[in-house]
Amino acid sequence: MVKAKLSVGRISFAMKSVFIVAAVMMVASTAVMAQKFKGLALTPPMGWNSWNRFGPNVNEQMIREMADAMVSSGMKAAGYEFINIDDTWEGYRDSLGFIHADTARFPHGMKALADYVHSRGLKLGIYSDCGDKTCAGRIGSRGHEYQDALTFAKWGIDYLKYDWCNTEGLDPVGAYTTMRDALYAAGRPIVFSICEWGNSKPWLWAENVGNLWRTTGDISANFDRNIDHGTWTQLSVMSILDLQSGLRKYAGPGHWNDPDMLEVGNGMTSSEDRAHFSIWCMLAAPLISGNDLRDMSAGTKEILENREVIAVDQDSLGIEGFRYSSDDSVEVWFKPLENGDWAMCFLNRSLTPKKARFDFQKETVSDSLSGRNADFSTTVYSLKNLWTGKGLGTTRRVLDTVVPGHDVLTLRLIKK
Repeated sequence: MVKAKLSVGRISFAMKSVFIVAAVMMVASTAVMAQKFKGLALTPPMGWNSWNRFGPNVNEQMIREMADAMVSSGMKAAGYEFINIDDTWEGYRDSLGFIHADTARFPHGMKALADYVHSRGLKLGIYSDCGDKTCAGRIGSRGHEYQDALTFAKWGIDYLKYDWCNTEGLDPVGAYTTMRDALYAAGRPIVFSICEWGNSKPWLWAENVGNLWRTTGDISANFDRNIDHGTWTQLSVMSILDLQSGLRKYAGPGHWNDPDMLEVGNGMTSSEDRAHFSIWCMLAAPLISGNDLRDMSAGTKEILENREVIAVDQDSLGIEGFRYSSDDSVEVWFKPLENGDWAMCFLNRSLTPKKARFDFQKETVSDSLSGRNADFSTTVYSLKNLWTGKGLGTTRRVLDTVVPGHDVLTLRLIKK
């Protein structure tokens, strides 16, 4: 591993150029030995990202306030740690090709901002793109991957979301592997988030490239209605859920399927937010909130900070849940957990309240991926409603319930 310290001082421009080129070539020469950093994202990353709520309207003061709010609101205590700046932070490249932040938006620079976020006990994430331009038309990393990786490391960045706009003629495997190698050569462990929208089926090739990969296009704050933008479609929560079918075998500690960031607190109903959050936890998805942390309702906080539901997502076994059955708009999901427990979720995709019945004594849940089985005729589990905290008896009895429209009943089955 090579760490290049770029201290150019007062040497001439020509000497600066020679030094910088040599340093970047030295770092690039390590690519044959490059790999993904080990030990990162052993559970799905948790944090916040600016895009879903604020789009291109980001600045230094807002990011500082979000870091403060993550701490004061209880989000940090609940496990959230990343403050991620999305597109439009980029300013210009200097005469040597190194990128700088937009000085109007980030007047003190990214290093000072990272230092502040770190002082709050949090980590700072940033955004770039495989193309020469980002999705918002700012400066991308194409042709400057090693320079940008060195810069991110120097700034103290902890997480990189790497997008796929303006990438004509590029091969995604090559492009993302190049940035992986550049990050490794720069020497700072940075969580690497692959954001090419699932077009090239990254679950087939990205396990040794990134720590998480988007499986679909962009999410919207809609439970079951897509938004047609003409040239592209913004997907609903349920559309994204359906696109996860068949992908669970590719995910695990250090390499996660990413069905996109959370829309909790961005305009859906409280029941829809609860269902969205629950099912993302059943999927062992990254929990990257996208709301305004400075102005959360009590209901939004209750959902995002529910530690028992978060524990389902962050379970160390690292196994995605699966759809067990579907009947009259009600789906039953199971997720194996450590210590022999299971998570169980009844999802009502209809607007109408639906009856749900589950006779545990007549069911055996078997998961070949994890090798876990739940034979309810021989093993008894107690049932805990993770949203109310109340016990619901044991698996010796039939569970009869009503699930409200666009809502969930989320349970932990605790082995007795």
